[in-house]
Amino acid sequence: MKRRGDLTTPRHHRRVGVHYDPDAFGQFSETIARFLGTGRYLVMQTVLVGCWVTVNVLNIAPFDDYPFIFLTLILSLQASYAAPLILLAQNRQEDRAREQLQRDREMAARTQADTEYLARELAGVRLALADVVTMEDIRDHIERISEVLDRLESGAKPSESQRSPGNDA
Repeated sequence: MKRRGDLTTPRHHRRVGVHYDPDAFGQFSETIARFLGTGRYLVMQTVLVGCWVTVNVLNIAPFDDYPFIFLTLILSLQASYAAPLILLAQNRQEDRAREQLQRDREMAARTQADTEYLARELAGVRLALADVVTMEDIRDHIERISEVLDRLESGAKPSESQRSPGNDA
């Protein structure tokens, strides 16, 4: 037996068999599954089976006698191919739904992060506006200064609280 020196890499095997594009085959299976799920297909199959049975029972051109073994074989063959194609189409749809769900979750997370950021910014703006001097504060301050100036003009001595008009404490 031949020994390999480097066991960290796998051997290169030649692929034997049929090579196909999984995406193209998946699209084909979805097309078949969509057709098999229509009323048109059910009507066509019912008419075909009815004609088959009628032709063989009435001996018009019999090619499949009463137990209809050939018809059973054809329907079994159709079912054996239809079931995996339908399952493949369902799996592809499930994969697409899973990817869409993941994108929706990511979008929801981004939206939540943006909303939280905006809430923090709004709270910061509210705090900044709480420290802003309002017109009412300015009017009160001007009134106190005017009162002090009026008393000074009239010759009255200002009291301790009137000497520092900027002191609100």
